[in-house]
Amino acid sequence: MRSVLEAVIERLNEGDESLIRIPEICEATGVNYGSVYHHFGSREGVIDAAYEMMFTGMAAEDIATLRTIGEQSNSMEEYIVAMQPVIARLSAQEDRRARRGRRVRIVAAAITRPELRRIIGEAQASVTRELTAVAKHGQDRGWLRTDIPAPAIAVMVQAIVFGRTLDDISVEPVDQADWEIMVTALFTGLLNLV
Repeated sequence: MRSVLEAVIERLNEGDESLIRIPEICEATGVNYGSVYHHFGSREGVIDAAYEMMFTGMAAEDIATLRTIGEQSNSMEEYIVAMQPVIARLSAQEDRRARRGRRVRIVAAAITRPELRRIIGEAQASVTRELTAVAKHGQDRGWLRTDIPAPAIAVMVQAIVFGRTLDDISVEPVDQADWEIMVTALFTGLLNLV
């Protein structure tokens, strides 16, 4: 079924979910039509599972990067030097625009579809837990402020990413350099500099 989900994800990355045709997916993957419906229950079930795979996959890559920085840094200076450009890249760089847009599209779809909302809600809770662990690691090392709860830091990092996505659709977007100044200021505000 993974090949089915990958084929659906490929099509979702190229366009709207209304273009997904299960018979075409079956033909492309060699998976039996009945097996797909037996496993996923419906066309919407296939799309929901693909959205979940997309959502968790994108978040897992970013979390792994942040976790690696925290684990490999030996000092606060190393942590800052490594983390600052990564946070700016995750939330701002042009090559991430389509990726940010896909995450927002998934969240938007989940708002009107109760089963997808449940699935993405569980995935989102997992993302926040994992980012909380990354923030807690930084707090335990003495690099991040402990007066700000780690879950709040986790959600703030995600809010930065989603905030830039809103600006991506603006006809008057914030200049990239200005955005990076703001992201740096927010990151600096989280550091335990006292």
